[in-house]
Amino acid sequence: MFIQTEATPNPATLKFLPGRDVMGEGHVADFPNAEAAGRSPLAMRLFSVDGVTGVFFGSDFITVTKSDGEWQHLKPALLGAIMEHFTSGAPITYDKAGEEKSAHAAHDSEDDEIVHQIKEVLDTRIRPAVAQDGGDITFKGYEDGVVFLNMQGACAGCPSSTITLKRGVENTLKHYIPEVTEVRAI
Repeated sequence: MFIQTEATPNPATLKFLPGRDVMGEGHVADFPNAEAAGRSPLAMRLFSVDGVTGVFFGSDFITVTKSDGEWQHLKPALLGAIMEHFTSGAPITYDKAGEEKSAHAAHDSEDDEIVHQIKEVLDTRIRPAVAQDGGDITFKGYEDGVVFLNMQGACAGCPSSTITLKRGVENTLKHYIPEVTEVRAI
């Protein structure tokens, strides 16, 4: 098994590409701390490496966030944990309960058409670009022109996430959907 790694814009996060599906198309799982990892054998293995503070699974990638230490020292242990997991045949997660999907829950309001447009732009234009950097952005709400989003994986805590959110995501949504006036991270 050959696992590639890629740097992300967040220097505390590294992206691992195992060359196979992790969560599958349109699915993600976020483990912001070791306590959240209980539903995933792979996340538990990764959190067992000293210095790991966050794990995120995308469709075909894994991002790991560290608190301290150098990647050159952590990377071999993380590669070993990932390889060991995939060769063991254990599931990625025990259940799908904590997964998020690109098809978000219906929004009950007069803004349904705007919400649909926001989700469409997020899923087709923004999320694929963010996934290349090892993260994800999910829709959380829309109210009075303001879009509320959750940043995960490499995007969470990234030094450039505010710039990405304001200059990238907000400008893109405003371009395609004139009703959008602002984007906020929650």
